[in-house]
Amino acid sequence: MSSRNRELAAAIGRLAASCDGAILGLALAAVATASWVKYFATSAALGRIKAAPSASISGLRSILSDGEEEPILVVVRGRVQPTSAIEAHGIWGPFKREGVLTPHGSDESAVAILSTQTCLYNEWKGMLSWSLDLQSILFRTTKEQKSSSLRLVPFILVEDSAWPNSGYVHVNLDGSTQPLPLTTVYHELHPIQATPLTFFQVMLGSGYPVALLNEEKILPIGKEVTAIGICSIRNGAIEIKSSKDLPCFLADMTKDEIVTELNFNARILFWGGVLLGTLSVGILCYAIVRNLWRWKEWRLRRQIEDLEEAIVENSSEGEDVPDGQLCVICLTTQRRSAFIPCGHLVCCPPCAMHVARDRSPKCPVCRQTVRSSIRIYDS
Repeated sequence: MSSRNRELAAAIGRLAASCDGAILGLALAAVATASWVKYFATSAALGRIKAAPSASISGLRSILSDGEEEPILVVVRGRVQPTSAIEAHGIWGPFKREGVLTPHGSDESAVAILSTQTCLYNEWKGMLSWSLDLQSILFRTTKEQKSSSLRLVPFILVEDSAWPNSGYVHVNLDGSTQPLPLTTVYHELHPIQATPLTFFQVMLGSGYPVALLNEEKILPIGKEVTAIGICSIRNGAIEIKSSKDLPCFLADMTKDEIVTELNFNARILFWGGVLLGTLSVGILCYAIVRNLWRWKEWRLRRQIEDLEEAIVENSSEGEDVPDGQLCVICLTTQRRSAFIPCGHLVCCPPCAMHVARDRSPKCPVCRQTVRSSIRIYDS
């Protein structure tokens, strides 16, 4: 690790341990709070998915009624087919090639294609800068440029065993934010040729592009997926759409596998929240007690110093000061306090206390750092 990275790591450590770990405790409390929020959201989603009925596509109409006011949450499993595979009157017709998508890197037919282009950067130690490995780990997202485009065609879910004699379900992706169960079919890395601009970027030590990563992921026709969403009947056709409260809409896994995974995630979030919450409470309690004791000690020490200063000022009033023995700071009181370690006897006790309390205490004569002062008494 470079010296710059060590300094940054040390600064982060000092910030986390400041105020006897109060900053670290607050950070852990924030993470624990986020963990608990995710736990309650996951538990609510898990309960809804468990309560949702699992129905076959051909049996959906038995649990739905035309014009129902409140659509219900159901779990169905079927194979992906384009809407162009059926005719407008609901009769299965010939397969229409123009109703599907064909990815660039494969001959497979698809109903969804996600094309992503990522610009990869390289970190270089330039003449005017340094390599920021730690910053690259912490702020990697600021060093990437990614562009993606998603193409969709309307598609349906059908039963594998009964198709094409059974019914179908229209999949509505409007407003859906859940990821699709896509399969990668194209993955290629293209190097970028160096330009005069690249030379200046290297000299300045900033990241410069070295390659373009092109990827294509598809939702192929015939893939078996599980749909968990709000099902209703619209214009005589069954439609299913995503629910914003659920973490998934279309998935490769079955309902039991989804429930098992969500149950595992909920346990991880629960015990993670308990552990982080307990640790943050312990650190914050320690920081509060520690700083409270420090404040009490500082207040007591301040009262003692004020009392000593008042006693010294009262004892110095009315005394005759010999020639050449005046304090070099106030010029009114006799010199009676010597500085440690230089030993110069040039100040009265009140002025010596003020000098010792300074942020950078130095002797007025030799400018040496002062650790404390001591009162000198005549025999």
